[in-house]
Amino acid sequence: MKKMLLLVRWIVGLLFIFSGLIKVNDPIGLSYKMQEFFEVWNMHFLNEYALFFSIAMNSFEVLAGVAIIIGWRIKLFSWLLLLLIVFFTFLTGYAHYSGKIKTCGCFGDCLPLTAAQSFYKDLFLLVLILLLVGFQQYIKSSLSNAWAFILIALTLVLSTGAQLYVLKHLPWVDCLPYKVGNNILQKMEMPAGATIDSMQIVFEYQKDGKTVEFDQENFPENFDDSYIFISRKDKLVKKGNGLKPAIIDFSLKTLDGFDTTQAVLSKKGKYVFILAKDASNIAQWKKKVHAVLNNYRFSENGNSVIFVSAEGAKIKAEFPGHIVLNCDATVLKTAARVNPTFMYMEGATILKKWSYEDVYNQYSKY
Repeated sequence: MKKMLLLVRWIVGLLFIFSGLIKVNDPIGLSYKMQEFFEVWNMHFLNEYALFFSIAMNSFEVLAGVAIIIGWRIKLFSWLLLLLIVFFTFLTGYAHYSGKIKTCGCFGDCLPLTAAQSFYKDLFLLVLILLLVGFQQYIKSSLSNAWAFILIALTLVLSTGAQLYVLKHLPWVDCLPYKVGNNILQKMEMPAGATIDSMQIVFEYQKDGKTVEFDQENFPENFDDSYIFISRKDKLVKKGNGLKPAIIDFSLKTLDGFDTTQAVLSKKGKYVFILAKDASNIAQWKKKVHAVLNNYRFSENGNSVIFVSAEGAKIKAEFPGHIVLNCDATVLKTAARVNPTFMYMEGATILKKWSYEDVYNQYSKY
């Protein structure tokens, strides 16, 4: 029994530690996934707390995993994990059966799982955690209370501190389509072997008191004014294989609305994108960005600078004389986890990425 419980503890603990650490790398990503659930459930008032919930959840997953492995406060943590996994199973089950959420973010963007995979994974964990709750009396801590407390406290400090760090300096591991080395134009291409959904336009009319349907290539030979239009709908003829470009809706537009995506990404030479999702916290970073742009070591490299934002007009007002383009906010949330992020480009290829803090720290010394 003890050997079986030890194996269960290690499986449960390592899964929670692994899950937590992947998301510690990118707490912003989990907060966006939480907001997706809040939007579906019309709980918009929780959106502003999503990042706090994300940091707390990630730290707790790592902490609970360590506690379960060493057997510290097993009664408390086995029950807490049971409550947590019941909640997770509800979320993943809802996503799986409703179809409203495609991925649940259980292992972050570095290891994306479908809603179905996440749901079955949680069912597996639920069974294991029920064993821990049912046989907790057989589990003893492998460390003294003092050492166990030190380890738990250290885990909490490190996991929380790591998240606060990446919020200012970008994730250590970038698992998103806009990572260093990727070519944006190539990532916008359809992957080899991809097939899209085949749709057919179907018209619904009423004729002599009866409802009739036909597609655009098979209109009735006697079609005339006696046919009364009811509706037009798109009918799925053949389902595609689901393969799609890694980057779908990256689009750069001038403040006048002119699409300049291809022109910018096809240009020769090196340049810098400054990606600012919005201007909500511009007071916190505009002085530092101005200092970087005015620094001779930055400018002597001949870096042409292009601001990209969902609120281009506001950015333009703060940085007159610079090129400012508009881009969808959702795209920028994916491309730049820190607002703003410097992206060093050569054509459509991403050479480097820095948070504005890192760029400022590098160039403010000169």
